[in-house]
Formats: sequence, structure tokens, C-alpha cells
Amino acid sequence: METINFDEKIIKNYIESIRPPVEIRKKLDLGYSFVNNEIILFEISPQWNDITKFHKSPFVKAKYIKSQKAWKIYWLRANGKWESYKPNPMVHSINSFIEIVEEDEHGCFRG
Repeated sequence: METINFDEKIIKNYIESIRPPVEIRKKLDLGYSFVNNEIILFEISPQWNDITKFHKSPFVKAKYIKSQKAWKIYWLRANGKWESYKPNPMVHSINSFIEIVEEDEHGCFRG
């Protein structure tokens, strides 16, 4: 089995660096998941009708494509479907993925 070019500490450190202040995190926070060669970054907030339950709203995804040894980047459209991020659809490192998310030149990820 091929090893994925992914150091989870990089994404953990990135999320930690962009999380809101501690006193706000019960109302809005950020997180990520890494499952089946996909990294998904999401906002965490209480459900509108039950503040004891939390909802995760994804805003960007990177999927590792083994055959190309690259990460394909997607943004979540308003209709709930993932679409390739056209300005930079593919990168070869997590650091490049983070740079693109930070730049967000078209306002696709965090608005």
C-alpha cells in the first residue's frame, strides 16, 4: 500500500491557528476530518433548534489521488455539491493546499 504524502500535524496546526478565541468556540469553532484519503475542513456550530447539539458545515475538501500523487481541491457549492476549485484544482502538498485555502481568491471556502 502506498503511503500518502500527509503529515496530520500540519493540518492540526493550521486549524489551531485559525480557530476563534476560546470564549467564542461554543458558538463557532473549526475542525477537520481525515477519512478515506480525504481532508475536510468544517465549521462547528450549535443547531438552530437545539443548542445542545452541534452541526458541522464543511467548506473545503482535498482528496488524495494516488495515481497522480496529488491532492485535488474542492469547494462546497450552495446546492450541497462539491466542485473542483478551478483556479487551483490540484496541488502536491498539504502546505500548498493550506496556502490556497488561506488565499481563497474567489471567496469559495469561507465566504
